[in-house]
Amino acid sequence: MRFLGEPHHDGSALYVSDQEPALGSRVTLWLRAPRAAGIEGVHVRAVHDGEPRYAEASVDPARTGAGGYGATDVWWRAEITAVNPVTPYRFLLRTRGGQVWLTAAGLAAHDVPDSGDFRLVCHQAPPSWMRDAIVYQIFPDRFDRSGRTPEPPEWALPRDWDRDPVIPSGPGTAEQFYGGDLDGVVRRLDHVRSLGADTVYLTPFFPARSTHRYDAATFDHVDPLLGGDEALLRLSGALHERGMRLLGDITVNHCGAGHEWFTRAVADPTAPERDMFYFDPETGGYESWWGFASLPKLNWGSELVRSRMPEVLSRWLGPLDGWRVDVANMSGRRGGDDHTHAVAALLRARLGPGAALIAEHNHDASPDLDRDGWHGTMNYGGFTRPVWAWLRGPDLDLGHFLGVPGGVPSRDGTATLASLRAFASHMSWRSYVHSWQLLDSHDSARIRTVTGSRERHLLAAGLQATLPGTPMLFAGSEFGLTGVNGEHSRTPMPWNRPHDRDEPTLAGYRELFGLRRAEPALRHGGLRWLHADADCLVFARETYEESLIVCARRAPGPPLRLDRRMTGVLHADDGDIIPGRGPFLGVWRVTV
Repeated sequence: MRFLGEPHHDGSALYVSDQEPALGSRVTLWLRAPRAAGIEGVHVRAVHDGEPRYAEASVDPARTGAGGYGATDVWWRAEITAVNPVTPYRFLLRTRGGQVWLTAAGLAAHDVPDSGDFRLVCHQAPPSWMRDAIVYQIFPDRFDRSGRTPEPPEWALPRDWDRDPVIPSGPGTAEQFYGGDLDGVVRRLDHVRSLGADTVYLTPFFPARSTHRYDAATFDHVDPLLGGDEALLRLSGALHERGMRLLGDITVNHCGAGHEWFTRAVADPTAPERDMFYFDPETGGYESWWGFASLPKLNWGSELVRSRMPEVLSRWLGPLDGWRVDVANMSGRRGGDDHTHAVAALLRARLGPGAALIAEHNHDASPDLDRDGWHGTMNYGGFTRPVWAWLRGPDLDLGHFLGVPGGVPSRDGTATLASLRAFASHMSWRSYVHSWQLLDSHDSARIRTVTGSRERHLLAAGLQATLPGTPMLFAGSEFGLTGVNGEHSRTPMPWNRPHDRDEPTLAGYRELFGLRRAEPALRHGGLRWLHADADCLVFARETYEESLIVCARRAPGPPLRLDRRMTGVLHADDGDIIPGRGPFLGVWRVTV
């Protein structure tokens, strides 16, 4: 499959004049088409108040025939009005062969629904710092210890940091206590920064009866086992002094059964807190997350929930620069209740324009994006799963992918690209670039386990470093740590276990994410797919100033080169710029 000869548009600044349009503003759009494509005319179809309107585009003389990108391409230019807070648009191309649509889902010679359209979003833009962020996820109990030796609580199962392996499943998994704390994180910030990361994301730090701490007993203070409120302030201060940021992790879908709100509701059926949960009036039972009694579900139809939870999130701003929201897809949803958008919009408004708000979502998050709620999602469905399916090792034996039965499928490059494009086409460019592109997390198997080799692991990291979106690195994957599921992946960091540290993998992470940090096109450029076959993906990241070509190969194949007119990716017997070896990731700068 070759794409270089296709007309192209995306939501980046190379193609859309205003990245933060105001409602009612005029926005210039560009469509780029190789001369050989034979485009004879272009209209932009934009939906205004639910009704399609058409604006005719004209050839832009400033970009066409002026050298650079214009040497081989015709650039069409049109203006549309951002009539609605989210304004969908697409292009109608008149060719010698007939009419063709171009949407975010690609070219189509047949009529297509609006769900794959490009989008202008006029809601308040996410914080500007998010576009450059590289996020590093830390599970506090397993990252490092400061030297404090707190007495383990009665619920805990004490474990030795370097001697006791993590229990992957069964009794004791949630209670394993290794004793990591927030001052231990401070000790290792130079390591975090050496990877190019500038944002630390902590899984929950509130007191609870588990080391995952998603069963918060209060939202009012930091768990003393982690060092208390003062330790969070020390960590935040150390990060901010380095020009870095800190994100927390909050459950707005549920709290813990030991939380003061819930204990009051249980103790007194007339308590105001009773309406904050879903109690059965006949049995006295209550709704909980996936039936786990320790995680009672919050009722966002309750005015008390709507007043208290936003206050919780805003109270911690200052030390924190934003939040990742646990099970955001379920928050506010139960049976006939669907308050999820209201939840997201309420939290975003309360946090204000400078704080990040990222939603956990394991599948298709697009219905909850592109409005005035979540800035982006954890893109498991649109990045993690397709990358796993392409780069999985031949001996991988996992029972499911985040609940999807049947293990991790084996798919070729064309199928992988189809998934990447399908998910990206159902959200705006803004939501796409602010979503977290992750290879693994504390809720999944480790990428090293999935790929089975250092070479494919680093190839996956290379895709994470070079594709649009925010890379989110899970602490320990830079050392090649393994794990078959979320619990098993929460391995204590191998600071004192040299046999568990894969130094070439660490060096690869530093090089790859250092490259992303150094190259504006990898953070702000558009995305143009150039070629795909079973074992090879080639794409360009482009700004008006530069173009980077990226090739990812999972196995050896025919060498490739770009033809001199940049109108095709060709097989090459010699003089190639894309070697045939693999696994391999290469990045080239192209003069335009």
